Amino acid sequence: MHFNTWSLVLASCWQVAVAIPQTSSSTLACNNSPSLCSRAFNNVTHLGAHDSPFVSNSSNKYTSAGNQFFDSITQLNAGVRLLSAQIHTADDSSSELRLCHTSCNIYDAGTLVSWLSGISSWLDANPSEVVTILIVNSVNADASRLNTDFTASGITKYGFKFTSSSTTTWPTLQSLISANTRLVTFVASLPSGNAAAPYLLDEFTYVFENPYTILSLNNFTCIPDRPTAVGGSPSAAAQSGRMFLMNHFLDKAQLFGEIPDMDNSTITNSPDTSIVGSLGNHAAACRSTYGRYPTFTLVDWFNVGPAIAAVDDMNGISDATGRTSLPVSNHQHKPGEASPSKEITFAGP
Repeated sequence: MHFNTWSLVLASCWQVAVAIPQTSSSTLACNNSPSLCSRAFNNVTHLGAHDSPFVSNSSNKYTSAGNQFFDSITQLNAGVRLLSAQIHTADDSSSELRLCHTSCNIYDAGTLVSWLSGISSWLDANPSEVVTILIVNSVNADASRLNTDFTASGITKYGFKFTSSSTTTWPTLQSLISANTRLVTFVASLPSGNAAAPYLLDEFTYVFENPYTILSLNNFTCIPDRPTAVGGSPSAAAQSGRMFLMNHFLDKAQLFGEIPDMDNSTITNSPDTSIVGSLGNHAAACRSTYGRYPTFTLVDWFNVGPAIAAVDDMNGISDATGRTSLPVSNHQHKPGEASPSKEITFAGP
């Protein structure tokens, strides 16, 4: 055989040899673990970053309006799989949807389109990952308006939507990955339904939550708070078939309101089940209440604890792979770079 022919054959074999591992490797782990691929979406505990876009770091002098030390893409790289955000408008005359903490005068993290575009690019680059977004709809935008921004970001191609009337039967992570419907989006709340954008899911049709304003490590609870249909009744919540989102973030009181409690975050996010107020302890209590761990747990300062260790314990996995390691100290600022003394009142989750 001619040398050039042999060269082509060998090159072709080499290409096949390297292509097969690349293709198969994308299915080896789902959400960073091979053990999770066969589990239904609602039978996995997903680590959530509460108020994901609102970052407190050296660039803003560690603002007390922040809930995380790292941005949303860094969160995803480190294993977070639920990102929550609030949408607002800059003022009454504006229709542009922006990510703001209670008010755009307090903390403005940019446009919804820009944030979604970054998540869409991350999904492009990580084909074996399923991400959940929770939008706190502070401006009561309808599905058509939200769809405009989701479409502009390019993320709608990943949107999961139910094709049956069931609201309790979820596909496995591997099924979502194989179908490339790797984005689950909840909106709280969604006026007039989601006919204009079926991938936008009204949160409280599918999810119930415990209270979110907690000011003491002793006061974390598993009792349902929202929606009102199951409020105060764990049995009603369990029988409804809804997934449990366990709010687990601590605030501290100021003269005019509350701010995220950074100082106690080492305790709050600890996986140690023996520590009162820890993520591990709270999850264990809720497992006792409902017979299973929560589907989602929402935390501030996600890298502290680290919270992902508690979630791995809930999922019973020890084979996590592909995550970026981050510092776990809860004191990300240097002396003299403390949060501003401005008193801030937050409203809503």
